Amino acid sequence: MAVNLHIPSEAEIFPVAGVEIGVTEAGIKKESRKDLTVFKFSPGTAVAGVFTKNRFRAAPVQICESRLQAGHDIRALLINTGNANAGTGADGLERALTSCKALAKELGILEEQVLPFSTGVILEPLPSDKIIAALPQAINALGKNEWLKASHGIMTTDTLPKVSSKQIEVDGRTVTFTGISKGAGMIRPNMATMLGFLATDADIDPELLKSLTLEVANQSFNRITVDGDTSTNDSFIVIATGQSGVQIDSTSSPHYETIKAELTNIARELAQKIVRDAEGATKFMTIRIEDAADSEEALKVAYAIAHSPLVKTAFYASDPNLGRILAAIGYAGIEDLDVANINLWLGDVLVAENGGRSPAYKEEDGQRVMNEAEILVRVSLGRGNTAETVYTCDFSHDYVSINADYRS
Repeated sequence: MAVNLHIPSEAEIFPVAGVEIGVTEAGIKKESRKDLTVFKFSPGTAVAGVFTKNRFRAAPVQICESRLQAGHDIRALLINTGNANAGTGADGLERALTSCKALAKELGILEEQVLPFSTGVILEPLPSDKIIAALPQAINALGKNEWLKASHGIMTTDTLPKVSSKQIEVDGRTVTFTGISKGAGMIRPNMATMLGFLATDADIDPELLKSLTLEVANQSFNRITVDGDTSTNDSFIVIATGQSGVQIDSTSSPHYETIKAELTNIARELAQKIVRDAEGATKFMTIRIEDAADSEEALKVAYAIAHSPLVKTAFYASDPNLGRILAAIGYAGIEDLDVANINLWLGDVLVAENGGRSPAYKEEDGQRVMNEAEILVRVSLGRGNTAETVYTCDFSHDYVSINADYRS
């Protein structure tokens, strides 16, 4: 049951000039299911990506990293669901490369200009024959505004599609930002079993786009967690077609900060939608750590709270057993933490101050907040001026059921 996840209408989803998308059924895991998606880009499009830190990187991740590092002019993406092509060794690499080569031939481009992406079950051979056989259908389906279909086509255990789109005016020109994401479990920064594709028609310098993509990821997809597991396939791709004519050549370009802010906002919204639709989630939780000495210790505390099964199950039960949050703060790994400086709020309720229960705190006030679907946990460490925010969800019975039954 997704938590307040907005699905935009087709009228609210704006096509990005220079991007075409085709979605079809390849029968990779199940019949009569959209499971193969092709993106085609106009010449001159810049593409950058951020990928999982898991050492068991899936075959497509390895290929994407290699091709982007080599500076190839990327013209297409090939995305399948139902099979992760991870833990498949040299055979998995060969199957992914063969699929890319087949798509390149169909589109009349070089095979190095195709980036592959896979999501689904790990440790099973990629049915590349099914993918290749379905490519003509995907190409025939190419259209300028198929983002909603694509958001369905990349889903695995997701219950709802995840799409975000916006247009802004810059110097009298319209700049479009549209993206999709998928993911519901094995979600943790660096990154997760998630895919994210975000396109704009701004003209962003390719080298600048690399650093910008990392910055955007660190404020969005690298600030979410569902269960603390880091997957093998997570990929976040930013595409800049340049079709709007609004040029961003450097960080000192007049509209750099505006474009960066909008990319970050869309990416954050897509990332939050993953948490809102997390496996079995009933609560969306924002964990904000304030007055930390630096970003590293703020994130240590945030993730200690966000990953705690005891905290997450208490939120599922709407049980204001808030000592569990204090315990998580205490074991976060800050050796010289002075708990006498800790203040904790649940929503607008001051729960603990100066390291102990606030004299004004009443459990019915905590209960009121715990009954809500969206909850803010705010912690002041009293150590500095740095703040960081992480987004997470509760743990329910359904999380266990979904993951126990995933392969059946």
